[in-house]
Amino acid sequence: MADAKQAARSDADSAPDWAANGDAIWQGAAASLERYGNAVLPRVLRPQQCEQLAALYARDDSFRSRIVMARHNFGRGEYKYFAYPLPPLLERLRHALYRRLAPLANRWNQQMGLDARYPGELAEFLARCHTAGQTRPTPLLLRYHAGDYNCLHQDLYGDHVFPLQVAILLSVPGEDFTGGEFVMTETGSRGQHADVVALEQGDAVVFAVNQRPDMGGSARGRAGVRKVAMRHGVSVVRSGTRHTLGLIFHDARAPAALGAPASAWEPA
Repeated sequence: MADAKQAARSDADSAPDWAANGDAIWQGAAASLERYGNAVLPRVLRPQQCEQLAALYARDDSFRSRIVMARHNFGRGEYKYFAYPLPPLLERLRHALYRRLAPLANRWNQQMGLDARYPGELAEFLARCHTAGQTRPTPLLLRYHAGDYNCLHQDLYGDHVFPLQVAILLSVPGEDFTGGEFVMTETGSRGQHADVVALEQGDAVVFAVNQRPDMGGSARGRAGVRKVAMRHGVSVVRSGTRHTLGLIFHDARAPAALGAPASAWEPA
């Protein structure tokens, strides 16, 4: 039995198993998301997995496009969107995380009086995206050097938007880089504030893409609980190199679809 447990821990696909079975962690994450709009999932990826994913950035065969942020006033640094098929670990992790997050996404929409509901499996939701012309994969790998940063933004990409997404830190803070904190801002009827989320290598932060219900507010809007607008970004990297994996659950509209760019965050 001990050998079997050890083998499971050393399996390169252990992260999706963790996402499927960590009930206590997910209960705490749901409470944090309700209160703050973000939650940290510790050690989703092991150091070796983080290093292997970060090393992909030097290759082009895994990606469909590269964005240099300064060219579009997005900040400084760059990122690459993965192409389909995704690397197997990313594919399984994306599906496992979506499965856990869909019930919360549905509860949020109900509380805010929004009609959209999300199926229990990612494949069904992606089919909905693709029918609407959102066919381009959105998981991405980001790279920042000293002096780079990411402006506050929202990853929308089309009409069909899953309201939660995930970023996983692949580098070691204090060793591979300094600075470069994950930052969120929240704007609602009670004002605006910022939240800095501390991450270690392999940690994931789950956060609201666009808006969430203001569960701390006493007043309700006409359609339901009042909404809080969310944005996220990365502060200036002071030294070294920072790699991050981004998992977005809705795909992106092609630039030609409906005669408009795919997203404010992905140029045509």
